[in-house]
Amino acid sequence: MFETVRRAIHVDASQRTATEALPVIDDAMAVRVIDLAMRVAEVMLSVGASAKEVVLAALRITQAYGLVSVHVDVTFNSVTVSDHRHGDDWPITLMRVVRSAVPDHAKLQALQALVRDVEGGLDLGEARARFHEIRRTPFRYRPLVVVLSQALLAVGVGMMFGASWSILAVTFVAALAVALTQAGLARLQVPLFFSQIAGAFVLTAVTVLTAMLARAGVEPFVDVRATIVVSSGIVLMLAGLAVVGAAQDAIDGFSLTAGGRILELTVQTLGVVLGILVGLELARALNVGMQPPSEALPLGPVPAQFAGAVLVAIAVAVFNGAGAGIIIVSAVLGMIAWAGFAAVSAAGLDQAPASFVGALVASVIGALIAHRLHVPSVAVTTAAILPLVPGAAVFRGLLGLVESGGETEHLLFATSSLITAGMVGIALAAGATLGLFLGSPLGRTFGGLRVGRRTLARPTAGGANVVVRLPFPNRRDRQARVR
Repeated sequence: MFETVRRAIHVDASQRTATEALPVIDDAMAVRVIDLAMRVAEVMLSVGASAKEVVLAALRITQAYGLVSVHVDVTFNSVTVSDHRHGDDWPITLMRVVRSAVPDHAKLQALQALVRDVEGGLDLGEARARFHEIRRTPFRYRPLVVVLSQALLAVGVGMMFGASWSILAVTFVAALAVALTQAGLARLQVPLFFSQIAGAFVLTAVTVLTAMLARAGVEPFVDVRATIVVSSGIVLMLAGLAVVGAAQDAIDGFSLTAGGRILELTVQTLGVVLGILVGLELARALNVGMQPPSEALPLGPVPAQFAGAVLVAIAVAVFNGAGAGIIIVSAVLGMIAWAGFAAVSAAGLDQAPASFVGALVASVIGALIAHRLHVPSVAVTTAAILPLVPGAAVFRGLLGLVESGGETEHLLFATSSLITAGMVGIALAAGATLGLFLGSPLGRTFGGLRVGRRTLARPTAGGANVVVRLPFPNRRDRQARVR
């Protein structure tokens, strides 16, 4: 009886296999495998994937070709892959610097398909050839299409606030000027911080010019509301920021990568704030000040809200390089996210919890659809939550600070608006990340996959163990693969 109790409590070391069968791979072959994994990870990180997705992709490739003791280290701008198979030999370590970060969801989808094919038995030489073909693939859309999609994004935000056709026309022109300015500065390789300042200044200048024409009684600028125009432009300039990726890296334990992304996000947001403040101060110096708002900007009719949310989601998917499938999914998820937001808002909750629920619902459903259609979950999630970005709250706060004139009421309202904007941003990131965390295992379960779990005993870059899940046709194959 005592022996039975002891075996139920303690692990018997004699029952465990003392050795592990490892495949024999020469150094030349190992270098080629590690090089492929490193390059795939580098491109995935540069086109918008989270650090955890990058690490998992590299480990899946190396394990598929027999390297089972690989360490992957991902930072904000570098990828390192190391294999130390034997204690007596020198490790094989390769590192590559990530020099740019431009979202390209079509390329990310192709890389994910390549990783799946590698696990399915794709030859190493063919896999390397396919990777080089994917890497050299140009961006899906021409620059003019990207610029027009950015302008239409701002129009979609204006539609959500019930803007008239004259306001939408001014919004389109202002957003087009911002997009052209930032595209021109990008060709000159100007840092994005200064590009954000220039874009925000151009946006404010167009809005101030419109206000001057409205005061002069020029039609059709009389009924143009400056808050809608600037709020739409703010959403446009914040659309390319990796809010979801930064929050996901922080929650997944990749602190270094998350810190870099959060710092970049903060600097670029400050660029928008500085550009708007400079424009407002210049307008004030020219005696073209704007009346500080006393209440939040109301939304328009419900059909216009949903139409605007769909247009914003489609525009985001286009200028992120998505294909037709991702665009359609993004449009559907944009409607779902806004429906969740509207339902919670109708129940009487504030903007931050309503945004959290909208992002959570869209992210969970997006993860299920992404797993089913083999599309990047970050692509559809980012496009879906963009209509919830608090551009109006940011502008209300900044305008209130500039035009308050020392009045306590306006200062308090401006501070409250900026705090609300910050809380909404945190809620969006948290809801989207939690949705991806919940939706990914649900997608595998609903797909009917029998998943073999193997927890790696080594920590990754963030200090957290990464669980690699691979589908196996039967129990015997799973046991043979785990050994």
